Amino acid sequence: MLVLSEMTLPQGSDLRVATCRGKLQNRRSILNQEINKELRLRAGAENLIKATNNRKLRETVAIELSFVNSNLQLLKEQLAELNSSVELYQSDSTDSVMPMIPLGLKETKEIDFQDPFKDFILEHYSENSDLYQEAINEFMCTRQAMRTPLRDASGIALLFRYYNQLYFVERRFFPPDRSLGIYFEWYDSLTGAPSCQRTVAFEKACVLFNIAALYTQIGAKQDRSTTKGLDAAIDSFLRSAGTFWYIHENFMNAPSMDLGPEMLEMFVQLMLAQARECLLEKLQLQSEGNRSLDICLDLAKEAAYLSECYGQVNQLITNDPVKDYVPCSWTSLVQVKKEFYMGKAHYHLASGINRSKFSVLSSNKENVLDAYKKSAVTQGDIKYPKDQSEQKTLGKAHLREALVLYEECQRLKRMSRELKGKQALAAVLRNSYKVTLQEYNSSEAEDEFYDLVEPPDIQADTKFQLQLTPPDFTQYRITDWFRGLGPIAIFSAKRHWTAPRVVQLNKGRAKEGFGFAVRGDAPVIIASVEHNSLAEFGGVKEGDFIVGIGDRDVKWSSHDEVVSLIKASKDNLHLKLVTPMDRNYLKADHLHKKSSGKTA
Repeated sequence: MLVLSEMTLPQGSDLRVATCRGKLQNRRSILNQEINKELRLRAGAENLIKATNNRKLRETVAIELSFVNSNLQLLKEQLAELNSSVELYQSDSTDSVMPMIPLGLKETKEIDFQDPFKDFILEHYSENSDLYQEAINEFMCTRQAMRTPLRDASGIALLFRYYNQLYFVERRFFPPDRSLGIYFEWYDSLTGAPSCQRTVAFEKACVLFNIAALYTQIGAKQDRSTTKGLDAAIDSFLRSAGTFWYIHENFMNAPSMDLGPEMLEMFVQLMLAQARECLLEKLQLQSEGNRSLDICLDLAKEAAYLSECYGQVNQLITNDPVKDYVPCSWTSLVQVKKEFYMGKAHYHLASGINRSKFSVLSSNKENVLDAYKKSAVTQGDIKYPKDQSEQKTLGKAHLREALVLYEECQRLKRMSRELKGKQALAAVLRNSYKVTLQEYNSSEAEDEFYDLVEPPDIQADTKFQLQLTPPDFTQYRITDWFRGLGPIAIFSAKRHWTAPRVVQLNKGRAKEGFGFAVRGDAPVIIASVEHNSLAEFGGVKEGDFIVGIGDRDVKWSSHDEVVSLIKASKDNLHLKLVTPMDRNYLKADHLHKKSSGKTA
């Protein structure tokens, strides 16, 4: 009987009951089911309208259809509101940092693999399916657990191990020429619309999406008031971006919108921008209280670069068809961040100019000029201050521009119904405006003419190139739970062979051998059969796979082990053989690992 070792996989936790995030995911699951029900009602009503010529019936169905469409719209709005609940995923210890945009997990229905797998084992592999009951149960339990993974490294590990197990399951049980009647149904993470496919590729893509989404939740919950927390957040967002890009490059023709190429490209850029945002926060944290002119100039260019990154995300998120699917709060928050970090750029540049002595500023003229765009022009022609008066004027102009941008952020926040209640966002905008206003008011009054000076445009630049972190599948090694079926290169769903047959060879008093030679490893193959030998008369054929000797299964045995078992049988040899129906097996290179050796 097949024995599986004790599993050490982290199990899923029903967070739907335990936490705010769990309650949010539970509400999302219920909404997904209600949306699915309304979609079916709508499809039925539309088909009935097309099928009937009865005018009265068509009018009645049209009225019902309008109610269904109305309910469907309300449900989708509720789901969009849940997807905009970004604060539930944020860290509890930091309420004065800019909120991030995490993604909710895709929901899926439970699947019963028992009967399809057991029937396929009996029919295709000609084995007793009861021997694999434990393996089937392990696979089903793992899939059930990965629907509610923990929001930490153990949850990521669970999803990866399930994904890796799908490599074996797909090859063992999903033939390319027919269906087992197993359907993978997943709900779109943003719209709640169900998608259903028979291919394991769809299941894989959805699992990878949840891995990427879980990374966003892990990144958003980090304590960004510490360097350690910021490093963890950066790593999580880069891993999320790398996973989304892997889906984009390896899975085509996605049936759901959240797996479409436009959405995935937007997700990648959004996660890269959030990783860079955490990097800027880390630079600000490390230089706090000791910012020289050069550090301020670097921070200004980094903040301007981040603003441009969010500008690119804003372009992607407002293009068709993405804009019709993402929550409005996402679009508004991206626009707020674009303006906010340009305001930060002006603030950092003003801080460097205002807090530096004019002699220091003069000695760093090239660095100051490098902080501005080459084409930057100002009304007062102050791109580089010639004296202390112009130094103060230029610094004050940057502070004024920062205040204007922060006010624009406040306006965008007020215009968004979804962002009005975001306390963390309100605190960040309020504190930034307050600090900038205090520094602006503390500077000496300038001539009225200089109040009209506009600061030059800041050069967006970065010293840090962020790299996508692709999913590392090799980090999460697993065991093929259906290993007993044989080496997967041979005994797979796409290969065909005859039913196993038992051949009994008895030498009697004859001293000659059994009359056949073997070669290869796992499984060992009959290399040749001598004419008029015991093997030929017994029904042994060239190209047969030896899958059993006596009571022992030898599908995984090496050449030497099989030869030893044959010799140990002495005069009576019981072979269990299968004949491949695809004769290309005989030409495969892996069958020539060992030189042929005739048995005694």
